[in-house]
Amino acid sequence: MSLSFETRHADSSWVDVVWTCRSERVTGMTSVAGVRLGLVFWEQGGRAFAGVTGPELRAGTAAVPEGAVFTGIEFAVGTSLRAVPASVLGEGGVALPDTTRRTFRLDGGRWETPGADDAEALVERLVRAGVLVRDPVVAEVLRGGRPDVSGRTVERRFRAATGLTRGAVRKIERARAAAESLAAGEPAADVVTRLGYFDEPHLARALRACVGRTAGQLREGAGGPIALDLQKRPERPPQRRLERCPDRRPDQRLTS
Repeated sequence: MSLSFETRHADSSWVDVVWTCRSERVTGMTSVAGVRLGLVFWEQGGRAFAGVTGPELRAGTAAVPEGAVFTGIEFAVGTSLRAVPASVLGEGGVALPDTTRRTFRLDGGRWETPGADDAEALVERLVRAGVLVRDPVVAEVLRGGRPDVSGRTVERRFRAATGLTRGAVRKIERARAAAESLAAGEPAADVVTRLGYFDEPHLARALRACVGRTAGQLREGAGGPIALDLQKRPERPPQRRLERCPDRRPDQRLTS
């Protein structure tokens, strides 16, 4: 039983990662909190499907189509679909209608279904057509700038673009970074210091809420299938410290 993930960073400022996955005798998984809008395409039993995935605030469990092959695109934070903004997506995302192996329908148009190697070409076409958009105020905030609008306006536009508050984005991203580091073998105490957690119990609570795993399970690769690519066991990441934010409960489904 496994979910075989492969991920790569994309050659596009509109995309964070492109991923592929194969479910082998798997019907369920631990879902993981996430902050990005995405598109996912999969085939099962000779049929093709597509959907839009949205932000998820907490870890949970999700069904997985058995014997399916997936290709997914996770957009950069702040990227929105004109017809399906992140702020209106429900947990688990939405299915796209009238999907075939060759094409899918989105925002009134029909588009060629991408493979992992041509995801950026699809994104470029969606951007040119105005299907993919981003708020310039949110983009400036994410670059570390200070737009000439009130803090309340920034927060309102950030939530409209992403479906989340800035604090929730920081919390979820920090927990996912912690999970990857622990799976790569970094000691919990080092993760606490580098990522700015108050102490190990705070780290443990964040992992339970956002990732659905303990530090020990991440180190040992235990707990069953999970919607996170922890198989590459990367080198320890460079030292950096993330801003603290209040803990709140954050369910990411691979499909709806």
